[in-house]
Amino acid sequence: MLRSIPAVLALLLFAAHFYRDASVLLAVVCVAAIGLMFVRRRWAVGTLKIGLAAGTVVWIVTAWRIAQQRMGVGMPYFRMLAILGAVAAFTAFAAWALGRTSDRKASRS
Repeated sequence: MLRSIPAVLALLLFAAHFYRDASVLLAVVCVAAIGLMFVRRRWAVGTLKIGLAAGTVVWIVTAWRIAQQRMGVGMPYFRMLAILGAVAAFTAFAAWALGRTSDRKASRS
């Protein structure tokens, strides 16, 4: 159960990102995806892992896009890159930890 906490937090961060960007439907999808944590099927874990992997890519692309905008107007950008890089790394860790959870459940069966 503790290994699922990073995935929940990553999905909530991702939902906040979409909500801030006025993509309410995608924010709702991210929050609803938390419900997949309670589905004890391989497809549910696989779907969450794919979603978190895609989230990692979205964080990296977002960081790059914002950095390019800030560089263009001469604003500092390194701190923002560090923060969003940490969020991307956390999201990737959440996908990895979630995969480890499914590996242990499969080995018990």
